[in-house]
Amino acid sequence: MNGWCGRILQIDLTTGNWEARRPTSETYQECLGGRGLAGRYLEPEVTRRWDDPAMPLLLFTGPLVDTASPTSGRMTIMSRSPLTGTVGDCSVGGSFGTLLKKAGWDGVIIAGRSPRPCGIEIDGGKITLADANGMAGLSTSRIFKKLRGRGAAAVTGPAAENGIAFANVMVDGHFAAGRNGLGLSFAAKNLRYVTTTGHGETAVADSEGLQDAVADIRRLFFASPALLGEFGIAEFGTPALYDLTHARRMMPTANFRETFFPAAPSLNAPALRERYRPKKTGCRGCPILCKKIAADGTPLPEFETLSHFTALVGNEDLETAVAANRLCNEMGMDTISAAATLACYSEMEQTKLSPGDILALLDAIGRGKGVGAELGRGSAAFAASRGRSECAVTVKGQELPAYDPRGACGMALAYATSTRGGCHLRAYPIAHEILRKPVATDRMSFSGKARIIKIAEDLNAAIDSLTACKFIFFAASLEEYAKVFRAVTGVSLSAQDLLKIGERIVYRERMMNARNGFTAADDDLPERFFAMSGSEGDHIPVPPINRKTFLEARARYYAVRGLDETGMPTRAKAEALGIAWKS
Repeated sequence: MNGWCGRILQIDLTTGNWEARRPTSETYQECLGGRGLAGRYLEPEVTRRWDDPAMPLLLFTGPLVDTASPTSGRMTIMSRSPLTGTVGDCSVGGSFGTLLKKAGWDGVIIAGRSPRPCGIEIDGGKITLADANGMAGLSTSRIFKKLRGRGAAAVTGPAAENGIAFANVMVDGHFAAGRNGLGLSFAAKNLRYVTTTGHGETAVADSEGLQDAVADIRRLFFASPALLGEFGIAEFGTPALYDLTHARRMMPTANFRETFFPAAPSLNAPALRERYRPKKTGCRGCPILCKKIAADGTPLPEFETLSHFTALVGNEDLETAVAANRLCNEMGMDTISAAATLACYSEMEQTKLSPGDILALLDAIGRGKGVGAELGRGSAAFAASRGRSECAVTVKGQELPAYDPRGACGMALAYATSTRGGCHLRAYPIAHEILRKPVATDRMSFSGKARIIKIAEDLNAAIDSLTACKFIFFAASLEEYAKVFRAVTGVSLSAQDLLKIGERIVYRERMMNARNGFTAADDDLPERFFAMSGSEGDHIPVPPINRKTFLEARARYYAVRGLDETGMPTRAKAEALGIAWKS
């Protein structure tokens, strides 16, 4: 095959056996790879408990990985989310996806539970289940050091060992597969790490055509101010968004009770640069290099992390935000959920957290000690246990990231409809509502947003399945990537064909969530956004979201998505999309 390896590795940790599965070409073309192909193998088992040994843990690459396609070195990790119970997935960078392809595999399906702590080591066609007893209690950085020389690595840390619901997976040192609690999915299988290496090359159908298609994307990339401008993402990383959300009075502050943080100008991307003099790094083969590493090797926080560990928790000390990011990475836990859970705790306790409090509580969470064990259940479960559910700012049990929905109506709708819980990346309306790409929309209006969100969800599902980075789509479009896909695989699919595949992927995820009891009641926002104003000023009003208008937009979304009036999938739409119906 071209683009795909044609083989998927299936491992049973209970027996220690493994086998190669060979999907049909039709399966590849219907699902692409990454998120789409992983979802295809999650679907038959999705109603099991997340910690059932038979629940699959899936690591999947895409057809463009290990080719010249720009920003296509990513992979998807997927299972049923321990944090939310939804479809749980994350697109993550680093070199793991590329080296898995070089090893000759399009993905790995991991089932069963090892009788002892173990690691999976993939070296081409040689598969080893290694003893990981000596890694108990180790930080992720120490585990990476132990695994040096074995290729790319995906590891969990103490948070997963200690049952933290938002434990994550760290890849290649500082790439986080966050949200959803996928680190706990590793722990449920007694799995501490997966490594992979290989030396194969991914076959390409039309190398000249690929060069031409890549040249088109690179021209658009180099003309994009959002990516390569003086204040763009390549220059400052994702913290380039920090001043934008601050200026528009939509920076979540004090656990989303306010939308403006006066100290923000001293905590932004230029402040990070001045203090830490970072170098650029990024995913394998990526021209953007959005990751920033301090001179001493400390990974600097992404925008979401920087915003939440400053404004959301009321912290005015930049070094504390950097230290909090480092501590979460060492413990192996999601920074967004960790910070949001601390903000929830601060509101409930009616106390301002000092820098020392923030770091001490994070350490207690990662180790599962004292109140940290309670907080480690996530803000929704913690607040509910204390009769204060209103303090947990979540959708479907997942903590919201660093865009206040009162300042961006498209984001408000996207949070509510996301199949993995409160997520900015499922549709990423910030592209058009804040960055004005590909065209500007009125961020304070729901007009037209239902159809925009639906199309954006389909687009991003296709991107996550190819796999590529969403940032490149500030410059390029699916038209350019359809040409890349055709040159790599030899399969002629148009941009509309790829978008239709994305629609099928999203609808399948809606079906999986419906089978696990999710309804329209879960496609909603916390009440505070409908009842409380944001922080007005600089002639920028930040009124509460009008609930009637929000519900009308959600109803329009249901209609264009092909759901019924209660937000549930229908047999007719599933069959029209070619998805087998399961009630």
